[in-house]
Amino acid sequence: MSYSLNSTLLLTILLAIGLFFFLRASSKDRTTIVEISSSQQPIKVLNGLCEWLNLRGWEQTGGDFEQRILIFKGQVVSSKFLAIFLGFLGGFGSCALGLVIIQIYPELGWWPILLGLIGGPLSGIVYFKKSAREEKFELRLINENENDLTFMRLRAHRDELISLENELGEKLQLKSDGSLFKTPI
Repeated sequence: MSYSLNSTLLLTILLAIGLFFFLRASSKDRTTIVEISSSQQPIKVLNGLCEWLNLRGWEQTGGDFEQRILIFKGQVVSSKFLAIFLGFLGGFGSCALGLVIIQIYPELGWWPILLGLIGGPLSGIVYFKKSAREEKFELRLINENENDLTFMRLRAHRDELISLENELGEKLQLKSDGSLFKTPI
């Protein structure tokens, strides 16, 4: 086996590993907890948050008055475009692996190219099934006095919390530690 075939096989396997980890990351739970404050009264902030969540498709499903918790649920829908795109990438990657296998083991004939018929649909289906899930948005009022500043603890998907801070930050005078906009790298 020549050096170029070895390196091509290695690169093709690395691409397959990259696709696997991308599919795994697309279904990873990114729930984050953040504490926010506002100079407005709690009732005004809660009404603004509830209205915003309802407009975005979240549905209030419960809460606890004594612990001052509201719970919203929403359904995350898979992107059909991304599922098709990943299906094509998986199919082309599997065909590329099949071509490398044919070069290394020519006695197999053209059969390894059929890996594309397995890899393509499999990667699209895995993404489509794993990324569709139900998410929760929990909101807990921390402060005791109804007339003071508002202090809340929010637990939700990181992207949803970033959207909340971007869209309602000025309107409700929300302040957080800014950790949502920092990357771990």
